[in-house]
Amino acid sequence: MKVDLLVIGAGPAGAATALGALTEDPSLRVVLLDRSDFPRDKSCGDGIAPHVVTALAAVGAADAVQGWQPVRQLELSHGDVRVDGAMDREVHVIPRKVFDARLVERAVAAGAELRRQRVTALSTDPLGVAGEIEASVVVGADGASSVVRTQLLGRRRDPRALALRGYAPVTDAWRGRQVIRYGDRRQPSYAWAFDCGNGLVNVGYGELLPGEGSGRPAPSRQLLLDQLESLLPGAASTGSGWLGHHLPLSSWRWDQPDGAVLLVGDAAGLVNPMTGEGIYYAIATGITGGRTAARAVRAGRPFDAGAAHRREVRQLLGTHLRHTWLSSRLAQSPAVVDAGIRAAGRDRRVFDALVELGLGDGRINRPLVTGLVGALRPART
Repeated sequence: MKVDLLVIGAGPAGAATALGALTEDPSLRVVLLDRSDFPRDKSCGDGIAPHVVTALAAVGAADAVQGWQPVRQLELSHGDVRVDGAMDREVHVIPRKVFDARLVERAVAAGAELRRQRVTALSTDPLGVAGEIEASVVVGADGASSVVRTQLLGRRRDPRALALRGYAPVTDAWRGRQVIRYGDRRQPSYAWAFDCGNGLVNVGYGELLPGEGSGRPAPSRQLLLDQLESLLPGAASTGSGWLGHHLPLSSWRWDQPDGAVLLVGDAAGLVNPMTGEGIYYAIATGITGGRTAARAVRAGRPFDAGAAHRREVRQLLGTHLRHTWLSSRLAQSPAVVDAGIRAAGRDRRVFDALVELGLGDGRINRPLVTGLVGALRPART
């Protein structure tokens, strides 16, 4: 079978890629491959930032959040240092079992063909899945353990975090809000409770993994649960449905090779190193990759797609990725974490800047720098 675009992985990044391509050119033949049937569960905090909805609106899929109660209240704390405020824009908390299935449905409705198939290798001559599908352009949207990325770039030693997620009954302390409580292990290290609005709260805990060769063991499942219960009493003891997930954290500079194979979302190593948030990056780079692939196919120059995708993603996220990388390094200091929370409590502009850095495409701005410096400066006696 010959197709214009083959997307490996039908999660948010893959479905967004199909939507981007078919919005650009509805006549394209697009095939989505995934090893799972939908709906299927996925370990995640389930937070859908407003930036995601804005991006989906451009491909006619903003209604994927319909019917779920949005939340606006955010609590950040580390020990006794705490800020609680309303976010500038509302956030939806939707189980991935629901959200991902909705995006796949919309991609199929737009004209994509969905097939259940596990891909273990990519054929390069011809490009596609050997003996089955030949494609003009292939997009790797196959997640943190991406086969496409490994084949394209080799095994990378990028920093990774490990998170464990479950669902617990909502309590008054968590109702109608997103709660993030930082721990004292390797940063990013925090527990969360995000109200889904259906009587359940998405709860979990994650932390930065030790680097290869460090000699330190990865945290066990029990350690993750113990940290969650310590930071959010009642979350682990009442929670269930635990799933773990590795997160390939974004670095200072993002790269994409030339050629007709593109990488998007987690497969591209695009996960916020401060917060572990990856849905916005998945949707934004998926749509961009799909549009870029469609243009390259239409022009009869599929091997130009890689360079074009690299330019588009760097223009969209390049500065933001550098700022989040720097922020994540600074946040490895507990004193900086405390200073950020204190500054956010004193100045609404700092609060908003931290939310944008953590959820969307924010930058380190002047109010944030000034607020951090002021909060770090010793009090005069």
